Amino acid sequence: MINESYPENLDYAELDELYWFIEKKPCSKTRENIYLIIMVSRTPHQIVGLDAAFDKSPERIQEIVDKAPKAKFYCTDGYQGYIDIVYSGQHIRNTQNKSDTFTVEGVNADLRHYIPTLARRSRCFARKLDNLKAAVNLFVHAYNKFGLAKYKYRLNHKKADLPFSVIDFL
Repeated sequence: MINESYPENLDYAELDELYWFIEKKPCSKTRENIYLIIMVSRTPHQIVGLDAAFDKSPERIQEIVDKAPKAKFYCTDGYQGYIDIVYSGQHIRNTQNKSDTFTVEGVNADLRHYIPTLARRSRCFARKLDNLKAAVNLFVHAYNKFGLAKYKYRLNHKKADLPFSVIDFL
């Protein structure tokens, strides 16, 4: 995913994985067979790295980190795959709670809200990985424009309410 408005360097980047299924529900215990690995900047609020695949291997995560802007701090949850990654800044791994990954958890909720194929307990699911990637890429393009606009708006206005939403950027 390419976005020309990414900052060159970030203060905080957060990583997390979101799982779901495509084609048909597998018979595995948790029923997931597809992973979205997401890297988000806290300021401005943008998705700076993303991959959708059948695994969440450290090699895949390393590729996302290498392609994204460099950050001073990388915040992750307790998933073991984040331990083997080489970060350009300090790695903060929080196994106790989501206090260091609140931004990326919010993005996961937005993805599940705005993309029906990712909604929990849904009958709607992508038939192919390419279809899921296309839907997510379209959302990320709009979401990043929205995040940058929100950041710029809040620099110049004291109001918390925004006169626009992510839907306006689709």
